[in-house]
Amino acid sequence: MKRTLSRSPAALAALMQWYPLRDEVAAFLGDRATTIFAHAVSAQADCLICSTFFRRLLIDSGENPDRLELDSKSSALVAYGRAITKDSNNVPVDVFEAVREFLSDDQLVALTAFAGMMIATNVFNNALEVDLDEYLWEYRKRDVNVR
Repeated sequence: MKRTLSRSPAALAALMQWYPLRDEVAAFLGDRATTIFAHAVSAQADCLICSTFFRRLLIDSGENPDRLELDSKSSALVAYGRAITKDSNNVPVDVFEAVREFLSDDQLVALTAFAGMMIATNVFNNALEVDLDEYLWEYRKRDVNVR
């Protein structure tokens, strides 16, 4: 993805802002919940590269991304990430309120912007059919073909 993005320095700079935003979100959610959220967004967007990248993080930390054990906060994050990705104009009120219960206004802004950055990354990879890096092949879902 970065190799493809590097064809446009402005595009690379814009999408690499994902990292500081991710760090801001991880500061209040923790690394695991942040990864679970990003995985939910990427899986909903059907982004081979991003969903596989987050699968790798989960697998390497000893988890099964297909059978995650989620508490109520993580479940709310997954639902919110999937809902934003599916249709940001129609996030169900109960889904929004579930994350609103444990996030401040500032945190909700950062999380939602992070979702938007994830969606932008997913769109980029999907639209350009960016190839999955070889180091991720072993982590992809078994029913997914490598591009």
